[in-house]
Amino acid sequence: MMMVKEGDTSWFLNNNLSGNHFDFLKGFMNEDWEGDLIKRRFLMIKELDDYLSGYFSDDYWYDEGFSIAQELLLKFSLRDWEELSSEVLNKPIEWKRKLAYCLHDESSMDELNMLLKLLSTDDEELFGICIDSLRSFANTESKKLILKNPSILKRIYELIPNSGDASKKVFEAFLEKIQS
Repeated sequence: MMMVKEGDTSWFLNNNLSGNHFDFLKGFMNEDWEGDLIKRRFLMIKELDDYLSGYFSDDYWYDEGFSIAQELLLKFSLRDWEELSSEVLNKPIEWKRKLAYCLHDESSMDELNMLLKLLSTDDEELFGICIDSLRSFANTESKKLILKNPSILKRIYELIPNSGDASKKVFEAFLEKIQS
């Protein structure tokens, strides 16, 4: 969404809009409109926060709970992602695990960056969920971004020897995909 400040006619002039067009559109660019955007952003973050903070049985979460959270994330604007990014490391560990489990959209750089941020954890379960989710990010740009942080691969190699079979397979599949 593009924001135009009151009195800024450059966008309108560059797009051959002037006179009546500008006066008509100018009526929509007021403080109420800006306030509604701020309120909407707050509500989106709050809705996701409340949802991920709730208690779910494992069956419910893995059957449909995570997909509801994914639908909420699809509605996020760039500003919502920025706000979430600034708050995410202060959330409880279970909340972060749920979030990481929902991030699988390989075309979303916001999701990729969120997963990379969550990898800074000492919690091995959260780390494993992040790596599992990162397997979805197989495009060249994503791979380059992941490989720019060698500590990710180093930590995986450190965890593999002591990991259970399922985690080991996730780590190995990730390494194979990222290095192909």
